[in-house]
Amino acid sequence: MTAKIFVLHEHNEWTVHLQNRLKELSLPYELWHLDEGHFDLSSQPPEGVFYSRISASSHTRGHRFAPEYAEAVLAWLERHGRTVINGSRALRLEVSKVNQYMALNESGIATPKTLAAVGRENIVRAAEELGMASFITKHNRAGKGQGVQLFHSIEALQGYLNGPNFDEPVDGITLIQQYIQAPTPHIIRHEFIDGNFFYAVKVDTSEGFELCPADACSVEDLFCPTEAEQDGPKAKFEILTDYHPDFIEQYETFLRANRIQVAGIEAIQDAAGMIYAYDVNTNTNYNSDAEAAAGHFGMLQLAQYLGNELGQLETKSA
Repeated sequence: MTAKIFVLHEHNEWTVHLQNRLKELSLPYELWHLDEGHFDLSSQPPEGVFYSRISASSHTRGHRFAPEYAEAVLAWLERHGRTVINGSRALRLEVSKVNQYMALNESGIATPKTLAAVGRENIVRAAEELGMASFITKHNRAGKGQGVQLFHSIEALQGYLNGPNFDEPVDGITLIQQYIQAPTPHIIRHEFIDGNFFYAVKVDTSEGFELCPADACSVEDLFCPTEAEQDGPKAKFEILTDYHPDFIEQYETFLRANRIQVAGIEAIQDAAGMIYAYDVNTNTNYNSDAEAAAGHFGMLQLAQYLGNELGQLETKSA
């Protein structure tokens, strides 16, 4: 059987741009939609390169158990020595910010001070223990800024927790986190392909915390204004063409240590110049308008990388 590229995913709209690039390069591929399904653990997986794009936000699309099913499939693939891009370790970090922060800290990368809590009373206790005038809450397993709320008092937090708008995390874990106020309202998202820095995106945060860069967000989530008209001349997503900070090598080392080949790492700088990484997204997406303006194309680079991996596999098998 001829080897091919297998794309493991649960979101068609986030996958179509990669499909188009794979077709453009005439690369053989197959999509595995892992919302549900079945497989025989005693069987042999097909030959090929397996790239996982499973997202922590799958439950917001009705795909509650996609990460769990994908983890089972990845264990099967890895057991049989298949070439897996963003395998089980990457998925473990994708679905848990606690795991992300522990791995980042182990690599010497600073993250905002964070407490984890289960239960509304413990969320309040954690905020009191944090002891900061302003703080945010967020879901441990999330995506698209899910569950992110900014508070300036314990009383405001209690009102939210006791009100009808409290957003219960799918895994039950709420994070209470130091609020990092940047001198200007933006964060930087660092994109990596094959574990190497590709480009950085400056993201305007003045409209809120929903920072999804995917084109599909404008269709599925009105509060993720990726393709929406801008009030001013500045785009929400801007690729930085002359950006080479000293810490990029540290980020690359972190990715290698955790066997992550494709990712976006979001970071913010405070008024004192301290850089904090606060999110590792292993289901990275790219914004077409920003890429067209800069002349850098993430999905094309990604498709070429997958094609190179497939070529190396075929050479070994020859």
